[in-house]
Amino acid sequence: MPSENSIDIRNILSSTDYSANLIAIAEKVVGNKRISSADAVSLYNEADLGFLGILANYVNAQKNKDVVFFNQNFHIEPTNLCVYNCTFCSYKGEAGDPNSWEHSLPDIKRLLQPFKSRPVTEVHITGGVHPKWDLNYYCQIVSTIKQEMPNIHVKAYSAVELDYVFRKAHLTANEGFKKLKQSGLNSIPGGGAEIASPDIRSKICGEKCSWNRWLEIHEAAHNEGIQSNATMLYGHIENYIHRVEHMEALRTLQDKTKGFNCFIPLKFKARNNNLAYIGEVSTIEDLKNFAVSRIFLDNFKHIKAYWPMLGKQATQLSLHFGVNDVDGTIDDSTKIYSMAGAEDQKPSMTTDEISQLIRKANKKPVERDSLYNPIRPY
Repeated sequence: MPSENSIDIRNILSSTDYSANLIAIAEKVVGNKRISSADAVSLYNEADLGFLGILANYVNAQKNKDVVFFNQNFHIEPTNLCVYNCTFCSYKGEAGDPNSWEHSLPDIKRLLQPFKSRPVTEVHITGGVHPKWDLNYYCQIVSTIKQEMPNIHVKAYSAVELDYVFRKAHLTANEGFKKLKQSGLNSIPGGGAEIASPDIRSKICGEKCSWNRWLEIHEAAHNEGIQSNATMLYGHIENYIHRVEHMEALRTLQDKTKGFNCFIPLKFKARNNNLAYIGEVSTIEDLKNFAVSRIFLDNFKHIKAYWPMLGKQATQLSLHFGVNDVDGTIDDSTKIYSMAGAEDQKPSMTTDEISQLIRKANKKPVERDSLYNPIRPY
């Protein structure tokens, strides 16, 4: 027996002149059937924003009702020195440059101090791949944080950072994660994924670890009981087929491990980097990308709009295109997107401000922990 929601969506779609192909895809979605990669490419190429919004909202409502999550978090970016030279990056600094930094353990302790009296639940750690740092130092950063803030959830190090220090230590990813877990690591972020296509990666980030290696590291984390997020960098020189190939690989790994918490599409920002000549895609394209992601990634419960990258207004709009998480309070603790020209140069929102943003989209704000356990409604 079809649900009331499925009857409503069929009525809406049947009242508009959509192609037989799009209606067939919608029927799969309403029937709780997995769409194919070809279907996802069709959605990108053929569907208008209204159609995508209807389908993405339907999928999101089945998974999350009208709840939108956020958390109270802050970032520590240990360094912007990096052994790699990615063409899209606005973050990298050079040794001796006044705009570069490398934090010692006392620096890490100092950065923690303002947050020790606040109800934050997560610290997010990621940065450049420092040429001289190793796995032991990464472990010391985590253990230092746990000593200072024993109850904080430490979400630390992209697969690109981990690949470098694991190889440097001559350890497998599983062995490396065992050491990090003993130091207090709780989960890992999704950065460094960029885009799956080897051809595109060779042009935008050819020096860093391969896409297959990124997947291997996340699978190893999941096998060690460490959950992670997944990202995709879009809006540069990739096309829709590349985006779908990327998401297909994530969906396949999620079928195998069930270790991903959420998917975060990250928009290319065109300032202070070697791809700036491309410009940036429109907000309409952002919303289309969120919607297709929500429809295609049927085994991901959560889709996140990272508000410091997207901006507050576009993030609010995204809540009507399949998004159910907006990240957190941040408290002006990250420079990655501000250095690339993000709208919010000092990203910070209070819980009341985030709640208001969510409520104005007619959604229900709920504070969560890092693993999406609800803490309290607002």
